[in-house]
Amino acid sequence: MKIRPIAFLILLLLVVTTGLGQDIARIKGLVTDNQGRPLAGVSISIKGKAVGAATSGSGSYEIPVPAGEDIAVSFSSIGLTTQTITVRLDPGETKSLNIAMEIGTTPLPEIEIRDKRREPGSIISINPRSLTELPNTTGSFEAVLKTLPGVVSNNELSSQYSVRGGNFDENLVYVNDIEVFRPLLIRSGQQEGLSFINADLVSTVKFSAGGFDAIYGDKLSSVLDVKYKNPTRFGGSAYASLLGAGFHLEGISKSKKLTYMLGVRRKTTQYLLNSLETKGEYKPSFSDFQALINWKLNERNDLTFLGNYSANKYEIIPVDRKTEFGTINQALRLSIYFDGKEIDSYNSGTAALALRHKFSDDSWIKFIASTYKSIESERFDLLGQYYIDELEKDLGSDAFGESASNLGVGSFLEHARNDLEATIYNGEFKGYWEKGNKILQYGAQARMESFNDKLSEWEYIDSAGFALPHPPDNVGQPGNPSQIIQMQELVKTDTALTNFRFSSYIMGSWALGKSETFSLNAGLRFTSRTLSNEFLVSPRAGITFDPEWKRNVVFRISTGVYYQPPLYREMRDYEGKINTNLKSQRSIHFVLGGDYTFLAWGREFKFMTEVYYKKLDNLVPYKVENLRLRYFANNKSSGYATGVDFRINGEFVQGVESWASLSLLKTEEDIEGDVYYTYFNNEGQQIIPGYTFNDTPVDSVANTPGRLARPTDQRVTFSLFFQDYLPKFPSYRMNMTLVYGTGLPFGPPGPDRYKDKLRFPSYRRVDIGFSKTIIDEDKPNNSRLRLFRKLNYLSLGLEVFNLLQVNNTVSYLWVTDVTDRTYAVPNYLSSRTINLRITTRF
Repeated sequence: MKIRPIAFLILLLLVVTTGLGQDIARIKGLVTDNQGRPLAGVSISIKGKAVGAATSGSGSYEIPVPAGEDIAVSFSSIGLTTQTITVRLDPGETKSLNIAMEIGTTPLPEIEIRDKRREPGSIISINPRSLTELPNTTGSFEAVLKTLPGVVSNNELSSQYSVRGGNFDENLVYVNDIEVFRPLLIRSGQQEGLSFINADLVSTVKFSAGGFDAIYGDKLSSVLDVKYKNPTRFGGSAYASLLGAGFHLEGISKSKKLTYMLGVRRKTTQYLLNSLETKGEYKPSFSDFQALINWKLNERNDLTFLGNYSANKYEIIPVDRKTEFGTINQALRLSIYFDGKEIDSYNSGTAALALRHKFSDDSWIKFIASTYKSIESERFDLLGQYYIDELEKDLGSDAFGESASNLGVGSFLEHARNDLEATIYNGEFKGYWEKGNKILQYGAQARMESFNDKLSEWEYIDSAGFALPHPPDNVGQPGNPSQIIQMQELVKTDTALTNFRFSSYIMGSWALGKSETFSLNAGLRFTSRTLSNEFLVSPRAGITFDPEWKRNVVFRISTGVYYQPPLYREMRDYEGKINTNLKSQRSIHFVLGGDYTFLAWGREFKFMTEVYYKKLDNLVPYKVENLRLRYFANNKSSGYATGVDFRINGEFVQGVESWASLSLLKTEEDIEGDVYYTYFNNEGQQIIPGYTFNDTPVDSVANTPGRLARPTDQRVTFSLFFQDYLPKFPSYRMNMTLVYGTGLPFGPPGPDRYKDKLRFPSYRRVDIGFSKTIIDEDKPNNSRLRLFRKLNYLSLGLEVFNLLQVNNTVSYLWVTDVTDRTYAVPNYLSSRTINLRITTRF
């Protein structure tokens, strides 16, 4: 059968089992090039046997092999060095062999590869190539996570995400074993710059939405574990679009002792922000530089440096805004005319040095020293004159859609001079030991956290000449003039805070059974911090069971206790005050899941499902206001999160991988002391709080709202990533992402969580991308231009964001008139926009 050699396409899996007999085993894995990119169409054969296969478009393969004898497995492809590996398997055994192939023609000697056992726990491995194929408004690595089950993000302007009922402060992120952080003042939206992770440098990605191992740190919801590449030759990549550009270089010294990767990115969302309803002069500028350098000191020691510097600046001079909202029976329009501007800056840097010493091939220890520094500021003075009009709704009227009557006129003035400086120092070591089917991992860490925070923020609202909140009638009379101006919200603080945190862990892994039917890991994590004098113990465990049925089914169960010590924002309340006695939040995970691998249309598919329950206590309640989290700075909440996740992935179109995810979730909390009052007159009539009715005394009744939906209670989410190409012209590609999520709870501003009884409209978004591959990595480059002959890959792309032109609501602007009636005016996300993109690799 003729195999078409096209990039990322094709995968015909040929499995010929003649002559294998009854005792068989299986090998499977991933074949990549020396930059970690999957290779399609690589031939796999068994010397002396009539068995063969070829890798799929995602570089994966699976093939039956004879058991109980030494076999030579050969991997070959035109232009690549053939690799031959000798293995010996027991009957029924399945072994993973991941191969990295190099350019060349000299065959390698036969080598023995140790089996890599299946990892217990709900870890999802992500193909790095997917990171660059999704249509993506932010240019961030995290875009691919938002298509995974249990992961929610209703804001295409943000790289942040929530997992299984948690917020975006509850997710661990590691790059090469180093925990990375994000700025603390930054909001999840327009002001947000580049995420830390540079997709061009990524080699492997692992993600867990819950029940993760003890080797990972202290957060409530999820862990993202990213490893950067280890280059084997000189190369690089570049891209440019209307939303930004990037460039990276990688290489290895002649002595092969020094490798390096350098990456530069620049992002500008001006083109995207101009599609928002608030019109004005947008000047966003986000850029970063990263370096990864590895020096092999000798056969047993290597030294690695990872550095990042990020400079982010957001500036807007708003001019006006018009938003139409309401219902068919009452159509409304908010018009605002602005003066002033906003300037925000977030400059941060990370530097880490890691020394690894190998005792043997199966035992090593690593010492890591790292630091994170962030200098952040928010500056804005925004004056808005607003008008609320009711629109003419009579279809027969010549004034249909125009203003029929004015409901209110007012103004607001927002002011901020906020500065924050954060410094985090880390020192830690990690150890690894393996013998046979047993693995031991251990480590310890000391961390110092320092924050200097100055807040000066206030808001003044005027409606028809009256300040809101409206003062009593005697305000402004002789002897009482100072109460004429009242601020809607006033925060002024100056805080300096230092905390020390210590943690350690130990975890063991075992494979049990003749063919390793059971995989088990169990570990303990210990954490203490000086501010709250806590000592925390987190037991965690996971089991994977492979019953070796004819159908490829694997079961998983994991559980654990997860604490999240407060970093800083959780300790700051609505008034800017710091609660240094705040305790760590706790979540107990119970996760039961399974994988079912099956064949359809002659291709392999995997169906995954997980059922989970998280018991939450000692929580810090919070609200989401104007795209930022505002914590109550107390441990007065307890609750739960429960749900089920489904995912199916495979080659829906032959040669290219796609997937779909569905998640059902419910999360609630009970806030201690959350009380509201109902007011009655002497006749039992309910009246407006704070007023009398016919000059009669007022009685009040206290009410406890009980369990409330948490701010992340998105009941149903569905996401799809789909790829296709023209059969006769496979260089023409299409990629599409579809996201749907039911509405999140919300309410008016302020710390009263019981008022959050409203729901956002459902989030619906379709992004689609089209590309033309001009130079294909899997085909000879016969370009006539010398410059192009140096390229391995070149493509042009056209992306259409928000294809269906849906007005998705990201937040609400609350406008109040003098009668204290409030209007929730939706803030919409970006409308349909088109992006052009060029990508090359060399």
